[in-house]
Amino acid sequence: MISNLAYVHPDAKIGNNVTIEPFAYVEGDVVIGDDCWIGPHACIYNGARLGKGNKVHPGACIACLPQDLKFDGEQTTAVIGDYNDIRECVTIARGTASRGTTVVGDHNLLMAYVHVAHDDVIGSHCVVANRCSFAGEVEVGDWVVIGGHCAIHQWVKIGDHVMLQGGTLLSKDVPPYITVRSDTSSYAGLNRIGLQRRGFTDEQLESLTKTCRILFQSDMNYLNACNEAEAQVPQSAERDYLIEFIRNSQRGVIKPYTSK
Repeated sequence: MISNLAYVHPDAKIGNNVTIEPFAYVEGDVVIGDDCWIGPHACIYNGARLGKGNKVHPGACIACLPQDLKFDGEQTTAVIGDYNDIRECVTIARGTASRGTTVVGDHNLLMAYVHVAHDDVIGSHCVVANRCSFAGEVEVGDWVVIGGHCAIHQWVKIGDHVMLQGGTLLSKDVPPYITVRSDTSSYAGLNRIGLQRRGFTDEQLESLTKTCRILFQSDMNYLNACNEAEAQVPQSAERDYLIEFIRNSQRGVIKPYTSK
């Protein structure tokens, strides 16, 4: 159902069983997949590509212009996957010439006032709490939980299954599977509860615990700690992903555990 009080450009491609509520605004270079709901006063701008089953709540803006002084009007997109819940006043900018697109995966909850900047890549099954802000070209893995009022610096990468405590100011990369302490932006421990909820076995958790103790609690620098973890912890996909993430970091990794 498309309300007569909504503005929908005739060139917009609208799927089956889509509801567009009164006072919503949809521009022409837009694709909205089946079974989406577009709430009152939501704005879907040129370059938006929405999959199926998405909910876009009042005041949210999808594919808005990048807040980047280098942006020169190039044709770019914001690609939203399936079954995302995009709450009130969320803003998702489209890409720039840098990457050409901003990407949000599937089954994410973006709570009110979240800002996803140009060229970001957000994975799937993430929960991002209220008023979090991602600067440009950030990469976030799958099953990430980000507490309210976090601010993520440009180019930062966050691995899978990470949990950021609310209020974290993040300027370094975050390896997978861990929790980040908000007051020091440092390692706080393995995200054990989150991993258990997602079906990680006791054997996997024990392997990750041993690996994290070496990496983040041994007082070695990260290069030596990665070598030591490979020598002491039996090979597994989880161990290798964690170590390779650290080795491949371009911005540097968050600080190890601190008691202060």
